[in-house]
Amino acid sequence: MTAVLEPSPANSSIRNTILEHTRNIGIAAHIDAGKTTCTERVLFYSGVVHKIGEVHEGNATTDWMEQERERGITITSAAISCGWTTSEGPFAGIDHRINIIDTPGHVDFTAEVERSLRVLDGAVAVFTSVEGVQPQSETVWRQMDKYHVPRLAFINKMDRMGSDFLSALQTMRDKLGANAHPLFLSIGAEENFKGLIDLVKMVAYIYDETDESGVKFDTVEIPSDQIDQANEYRESLIGAVSDFDDDIANKYLEGEDIAEDELRLAIRKATVSIKFVGVIPGSAFKNKGVQMLMDAVVDYLPCPLDLPPMKGEDSDENPVEVAPDDSKQVAGLAFKLMTDPFVGKLVFYRVYQGSLKKGSTLYNPRTRKSERVSRLMIMKADAREDIDVAYSGDICALIGVKDVVTGDTLCDKSLDLRLEPPTFPEPVISMSIEPATKADQEKMSIGLQRLSEEDPTFGLSSNEETGQTIIAGMGELHLDIIRDRLFREFKVEATAGKPQIAYRETITSSSEGVGKFVRQSGGRGQYGHAVIRIESLEKGKGIELENKIVGGSIPKEFIKPTLDGIKEAAQGGVIAGYPVIDFKVSLVDGSFHDVDSSEMAFKMAGIFAFKDAMKKATPILLEPIMKVEVSTPDEYQGELIGDLNRRRGQIQGMESRGTVCIIDAFVPLENMFGYSTDMRSLSSGRADYSMTPSHFDQVPQSLIQNIVETSSREPARS
Repeated sequence: MTAVLEPSPANSSIRNTILEHTRNIGIAAHIDAGKTTCTERVLFYSGVVHKIGEVHEGNATTDWMEQERERGITITSAAISCGWTTSEGPFAGIDHRINIIDTPGHVDFTAEVERSLRVLDGAVAVFTSVEGVQPQSETVWRQMDKYHVPRLAFINKMDRMGSDFLSALQTMRDKLGANAHPLFLSIGAEENFKGLIDLVKMVAYIYDETDESGVKFDTVEIPSDQIDQANEYRESLIGAVSDFDDDIANKYLEGEDIAEDELRLAIRKATVSIKFVGVIPGSAFKNKGVQMLMDAVVDYLPCPLDLPPMKGEDSDENPVEVAPDDSKQVAGLAFKLMTDPFVGKLVFYRVYQGSLKKGSTLYNPRTRKSERVSRLMIMKADAREDIDVAYSGDICALIGVKDVVTGDTLCDKSLDLRLEPPTFPEPVISMSIEPATKADQEKMSIGLQRLSEEDPTFGLSSNEETGQTIIAGMGELHLDIIRDRLFREFKVEATAGKPQIAYRETITSSSEGVGKFVRQSGGRGQYGHAVIRIESLEKGKGIELENKIVGGSIPKEFIKPTLDGIKEAAQGGVIAGYPVIDFKVSLVDGSFHDVDSSEMAFKMAGIFAFKDAMKKATPILLEPIMKVEVSTPDEYQGELIGDLNRRRGQIQGMESRGTVCIIDAFVPLENMFGYSTDMRSLSSGRADYSMTPSHFDQVPQSLIQNIVETSSREPARS
């Protein structure tokens, strides 16, 4: 575990901030939990800004897009760097560089969270003290688990009516299965929230109410009415971290005192293991608790050296590992693209190994091309600072590289390796889009192409039958923002069609299918013949293809074209032409012709075999189901439940939190259009809701005909 020892030899002797004193963190949460407000306080207390920006006033530093400031939400993840120095603990008096990414909370922009977490070393999950864990909180938490990101939790809005720190903490344990333990306790709540109890130092911090900035607070003894509670939770904290530190465990069992710094290092070790989460209460808006949170970021979240090496593979698909070391050849991941009106394409880049100098060349294994980096920058939201060198562990922006997409590895040519890219969810909604005038046609094409390069969850295609341009995304808001950006950034007026649901198809039984493609009329003929077996897989398993050909009934060179044909056929099912998911295909037999067989013939045979098999395998149509959470005063509970039932919703549970009722339900996405307006009408504007994609489920038989008739997709023809 890295504390404050001698700098690692992985550090260049000329870098300003060594790896041990670097933190790459993200701030992530459900919408409106207070992520951006939290980030603004960090920037103020660290001296990056001299005036606190507010989301509700439209002047938050990290919400720099016009749409963000107008709507009061975060749409794109913003990167910003600041310094922080703790006054106590193992790192006391040492200036740390904190690279922060403020991520969106709205489910429609979940890709921003996904790609940010992929390149971060640690994260702060923000929850509210009233609602605790909310649907998007769960999504973000799962994303952190997926990329093995160590984290702290900040229970925000302790000044709000109905706030309850320990209740919010319990929702983390119940809903997330988190091994969550307070590092601090709150003193008071709601309008009486006035300070924090430090369970490591066993002192209390009382804020000076005359100082609205929150800079001034007094360190005092723990209030007498909370001393028993503080002792209980400190004991529990020591017991929890002793599972990760043998020295602490021995002292704990023998009843010995544990020094503050010993406990801090044990909490750090537990946090880096990802099996422990330290929790801090506060109110970012009221400027309380943020300094303690940043001290915890320095003390407990990992530096780049604390984490396992980044995994990847070389050009021969052998596994390779990349670890921070400034002296080695450079390798890193392009995790985000952005078009800047002044400098063109910006590529956000995490350096995992080596040092990258301005003017040097990077190799892209995907394109097999090298590109020159003309400029290097550190981003400070929409501002930027030119730098000459980026070192391992740094997050920077590249200018000059052109042919790059999200997830590309950029490295020294001699390495030729591919790092593991982030993965992104499939779009759930689509609509047609048309330029208002012919003059806008070309501009719209350029604009949409650039936006699709920036956003991996934004799909762009054309309907071959109608010639319409189809855009797809994660929700209505996502596509609305796309249209707005077309207008503002590319000066394109566009009209959108009615939103279409991204249905899927699957099978419920096994079957065999035969595909033959024979053309023998003059000249060289075509011959391909494939026999396949298809079977269903569990939800979420995707597509599996297996070659079981023995004895050479299909020559080796025709196997791949046959499987490619099957994959292509799976893009359009037999019910309504939607992509087919969760199935396994085994290629079991076939035949060939010595002269007439070709790759094209076997590809067509694969397509025909898949269509034949699928028709016999009891295909069904699937629709996206959303997890919906409605928060409403008790008196409107009945009306809102009735409305959800009318939308084919399945109520999963209800929970009372004070005077508020939380309704959990699964509802088909098709029935959630316009829900916001109806919900507010039924509750006199007092209810609120959130929804996240949950799963796909079978469409009732009674609705299939209508979906088939209105589908913009034609069933693929065999």
